[in-house]
Amino acid sequence: MITTKPKIITDSWINLTWDEFSQLWDDSTYEKAKFYYYNQRAIIEMPPLGHDHASDHAIITYAIHIYAAIKSIPLNGHDACSYRKVGVREAQPDLSFYIGDNVDVIPYGTGVIDLTIYPPPNLVIEVANTSLADDKGEKRLLYEDFGVEEYWIIDVKNVKIIAFQIEGQGSKRITQSQVLPNLEIDILVQALQKSRESNHSEVSRWLLQQFQTT
Repeated sequence: MITTKPKIITDSWINLTWDEFSQLWDDSTYEKAKFYYYNQRAIIEMPPLGHDHASDHAIITYAIHIYAAIKSIPLNGHDACSYRKVGVREAQPDLSFYIGDNVDVIPYGTGVIDLTIYPPPNLVIEVANTSLADDKGEKRLLYEDFGVEEYWIIDVKNVKIIAFQIEGQGSKRITQSQVLPNLEIDILVQALQKSRESNHSEVSRWLLQQFQTT
């Protein structure tokens, strides 16, 4: 019996069974793509190559790690890590963090993080250059169902951060992080704004000054 592979349109949600979705993981066509699955639908995101996305990704990564270090907050970060609940949902967020009591819950040697075994990350971040509508919509629902505590969207084009606290499969906007106590989201926005005019070393020095005085 000959089976026909489903036609995949990248960067758009399409109807797929889990079995069809799982067949794509080893397809070299999507070797560098990001995979999401939710409500029997999948989206295959091709890599957002480009300066703006990469620059904001770098600044936010640095800011979170240095804030946690200065404030003695236990934290482990993941870059484009895969989280999976087999047969139900999958996500590969740009950034994700285990914080506090969960900091060491994922052992080295783990590949895809199985959410039937391990808890979800405390904080998930998507860097949105061309995917803003989807990040605010379907992915927000996906992360609500994952049970993460906070979900941030970095709006690259408008130089904004849309941050949500998630409770009971619902979410609300916040201006101060709960998982990184006392971290004002606006400081990170200011860092992004400064990065449009200054190099990352200068922005990093400014962040250090802000975090050491708050």
